Amino acid sequence: MAENIDRVDVVLIGAGIMSATLGILLKELRPDLRIEVFERLNGAAAESSDAWNNAGTGHSAFCELNYTPEKEDGSIDISKALKIAESFEVSKQFWSYLVENKIITPPASFVRPIPHQSFVWGEANVTYLGKRWEAMRVSPLFSQMEFSTDRQQLRNWMPLVMEGRKPTEPVAATRMDLGTDVNFGALTRCLFDCLRKRGGVSLHFDHDVLDLDRNDNAWTVRVKDHVGGARRRISAPFVFIGAGGGSLPLLLRSGIPEGKGYGGFPVSGQWLRCTNEEIIRRHHAKVYGTAAVGSPPMSVPHLDTRWIKGKQELLFGPYAGFTTRFLKHGSVLDLFRSIKISNLRPMMSAGVHNLPLTKYLIDQVRLTPEARLDALKEYFPGARTEDWVLEEAGYRVQVIKKDEEEGGILEFGTEVVSAADGSIAALLGASPGASTAVSIMLDLLKRCFPDEMESEPWQAKLQQMIPSYGRSLHADPGLCRQVRQRTSRVLDLALPVGV
Repeated sequence: MAENIDRVDVVLIGAGIMSATLGILLKELRPDLRIEVFERLNGAAAESSDAWNNAGTGHSAFCELNYTPEKEDGSIDISKALKIAESFEVSKQFWSYLVENKIITPPASFVRPIPHQSFVWGEANVTYLGKRWEAMRVSPLFSQMEFSTDRQQLRNWMPLVMEGRKPTEPVAATRMDLGTDVNFGALTRCLFDCLRKRGGVSLHFDHDVLDLDRNDNAWTVRVKDHVGGARRRISAPFVFIGAGGGSLPLLLRSGIPEGKGYGGFPVSGQWLRCTNEEIIRRHHAKVYGTAAVGSPPMSVPHLDTRWIKGKQELLFGPYAGFTTRFLKHGSVLDLFRSIKISNLRPMMSAGVHNLPLTKYLIDQVRLTPEARLDALKEYFPGARTEDWVLEEAGYRVQVIKKDEEEGGILEFGTEVVSAADGSIAALLGASPGASTAVSIMLDLLKRCFPDEMESEPWQAKLQQMIPSYGRSLHADPGLCRQVRQRTSRVLDLALPVGV
């Protein structure tokens, strides 16, 4: 069939939270932009952004212990926690702007208040958690954090976790009432519904992106409708690849020098989902623990209250596993197809330097139902097999990149890779991902639209959408308090005493 050629301003590949966030930001900053969105599945947020595939935690570093490592001198490094906490406050400000301006639906459809708690046992871990609390509470971002080793207090905070626990076992927990549960699938679909209603935006589901070519001052994107078979060519000066695990193959296909040397290591996941309504009603928190040695960040265990499709759920996990697919709906050949001459050495080096991770994933794949229940009992001693069912979670592709000393390193996080001229950008990686989507997309805009981002109209609009834009909440307690008061009011979130 003949291919049509269309010219637009922006092409977004992938209908997840990243593309939705970027699309809304661009339309708010430049309403006249013509945007086309292409998604290989038959709906938005069907992969990593979907509620069952995503942790749902509004990642603020309140409870995620992997963001606050202990250094060799015994002190706690909170630098990453500060960055993530600030980033989530940026997300909440942007969502508040969208709610106040009736651009998206009421907040209860995608965000709810829920305490974020860290729980540990054993003398060494209790000592660590106490030092972590001391280090964090000096920042206005974490000043409301509570710490306790009192067993009665902990029973009030997390009754399921404390029931049946050995009375001689040292335990401790922290709690932040400002925590949230976010249904990123619902939010993503809401954002795309908003974009669909605006002029100049077209969404195309069931479309595969076949290739990308640079021509003069624009990219030519070849797509195929795999329902009807029609093929098209779209020309755009800017392309964003936000296809989750599918981003890496498309980045490599673009041929930009900045993408050379990147590889990916896919990790699958599973949840245990509670089916006993009485148990579900008795737990009201996100309780995070310590990660196993060698495990990826997405595998930090947590007993997790969620709201999915308006119903309260209780999940535990996730359990990690090895896969060669980059997406749940991907191909078993995804990993092998991603191996190129330019990234072969980094991928081999990263594999050699991450043997503990390989062993961990193999052990996770071999877990029996009894072993999964044993892991759950560490957080809920009274758990019974008949109250839980195994559900498949999302897939994540951890970033492998070139390193001068190591040859290749495995990165646990998100990374934007962009062309030197800013004409194309791809988002790779996983956690904290969705929670920091707004900050990630703002950084992308600085790279790819530098002149516009410095212009007076865009600066004024950015200040309107995100009042703290360009300022540090960590360094300004008054601003932090003011921002949280507003977002808590607009998003119907809990507002602890002192905020």
